[in-house]
Amino acid sequence: MNLGNDEKIQKFTDLITWQEGHKLVLMVYGETKNFPKEEKYALVDQTKRALNSIVLNIAESASRNTDKDMRVYINRAHSSLDEVVACLDCALDDKYITKEQHSNALQKASSLAKRLRGFTKQLSSSHLVIVIVIVIVIVIVI
Repeated sequence: MNLGNDEKIQKFTDLITWQEGHKLVLMVYGETKNFPKEEKYALVDQTKRALNSIVLNIAESASRNTDKDMRVYINRAHSSLDEVVACLDCALDDKYITKEQHSNALQKASSLAKRLRGFTKQLSSSHLVIVIVIVIVIVIVI
């Protein structure tokens, strides 16, 4: 897999985006251990599913053959990241986490969101270049 910037990726764990997502997973998983027991099958479960979805979708994007397919999975990862942020907001509102824990998690989430947007833009721009080349070829042929 080549990300277009001469960075060769052998497996999804080589992606910095995946690595950042994994760090967020570990951080927030640790915080959910302190949530009340009655939240185990509610907010804790929802948060963990959304966290897992981030890294799983990034991983799945790495094996896609087209930029369009990769974008689908990166967009899903970004949506799951938004869900995690909403869960963290709920946890803060219910005082399950401190403002400092919330702020630290949001900083990591913000950094990951920037990477996901950048990844999506990179994929979109390479698609645009292909479309432009196709249009030029069609114009030349006609």
